[in-house]
Amino acid sequence: MHQGDQPGADQLAVLRDMTPEQRWRAAHRLYWTLRRHKAAFLRDRHPEWSDEQVERETRRSFLHARS
Repeated sequence: MHQGDQPGADQLAVLRDMTPEQRWRAAHRLYWTLRRHKAAFLRDRHPEWSDEQVERETRRSFLHARS
């Protein structure tokens, strides 16, 4: 694991101060941001793919993701 992979004390304090709803909303925004980035990456790597192919591969990638 890289040093930057762990949240710092300041980040942990911010997360602790959030309500459960705020944490859920932040996680939800992060998830969809990551999906958009993955789709953009796939479009760049496979310009010949249709939007449907990009979406299918993005969905597959997230369904089989590991933490």
